[in-house]
Amino acid sequence: MSGRKPLRGEIWFVKLPTDPHDKGPRPVVIVSSDQRNLHPRADTVMVVPVSTSITRDIPTHVYLTAGQTGLENSVLKAEDVTVVRKSSLTEPRTRVRNLTSYQVCELAAKIRLAMDC
Repeated sequence: MSGRKPLRGEIWFVKLPTDPHDKGPRPVVIVSSDQRNLHPRADTVMVVPVSTSITRDIPTHVYLTAGQTGLENSVLKAEDVTVVRKSSLTEPRTRVRNLTSYQVCELAAKIRLAMDC
């Protein structure tokens, strides 16, 4: 990770332990609060992976167009929320757009739905 700390709604890259061994780092959206993200003793952040395997009409998914992120058309799968070490994060090499607060809150609602809350 660079010296900069990740912030809520930003897209970073990370190699997830659940991904196939030969798969490289993938984009993830930081969903944990900035209070946690910036805390010097918190060494992890909560993320939701960005996927290009799009299946329509899934109630726990947030769909994003290329124009919204600077990546290709993709989906955030709320059921895949996970925790990663800050030290494993890499900033994007090309310019990507952050999610809006509204989009992060929409994703949080989908996480609640995935948890049946």
